Amino acid sequence: MAEQIRERLVRVREQIARAAERAGRSAEEITLIAVSKTFDSATVQQAVDAGARDLGENRVQEGITKVALIKGDVRWHLIGHLQSNKARQAVEAFDVIHTIDSSQLAERLDRVAGELARRPEVLVQVDLAHEPTKSGADEGELPAIIEALDSASHLEFRGLMTLPPFFDSPEQTRPYFRRLREILDGLNRGRALEQRLTELSMGMSHDFEAAIEEGATMVRVGTAIFGTRETQ
Repeated sequence: MAEQIRERLVRVREQIARAAERAGRSAEEITLIAVSKTFDSATVQQAVDAGARDLGENRVQEGITKVALIKGDVRWHLIGHLQSNKARQAVEAFDVIHTIDSSQLAERLDRVAGELARRPEVLVQVDLAHEPTKSGADEGELPAIIEALDSASHLEFRGLMTLPPFFDSPEQTRPYFRRLREILDGLNRGRALEQRLTELSMGMSHDFEAAIEEGATMVRVGTAIFGTRETQ
């Protein structure tokens, strides 16, 4: 299993490099987040030993367990929906939180981060498809959330994240990636240089190459690294 994970990591990084080259970008601009949700700590440790440096978890409690067990220089990303009552645990365990979806949650995280003397990086999850099973903020809600994040004293606001519908063809996903980049570009036009947002978290195992071509700076890849996971 360890060798399989190592080989898959190499393959995914090669795909990232090729997609970046097609887009006239450098692969160094793109963070590969190995999505370790549902896999046990021994399997995740194999990925870290093979060179994974950014790990993504969907659930706060599962992430906390792994943070305590995994050895190595790892940056932990929360990529699943965050309930306000888990804010303290999330700030304690995760370095990057991708799923801010309300100004109230932003304010809560800021307060908790101040109390814990932590400074997590955060992204706003934008709901572009309006699927009932997925979270995220509507585009119309962004101004209030961004105002809260810009006023925060203990959060590093970095950019946007989206989770588009699943399509068999990555080309059907591409418009969602393009729209998120357009939103980020629009936000940056009104921001001071030192406040410019730089991160676009978008793209998964089946469509991360299209996401990179549309501007992704973070791709969240699980199955292509760890193999097929059991449904939870």
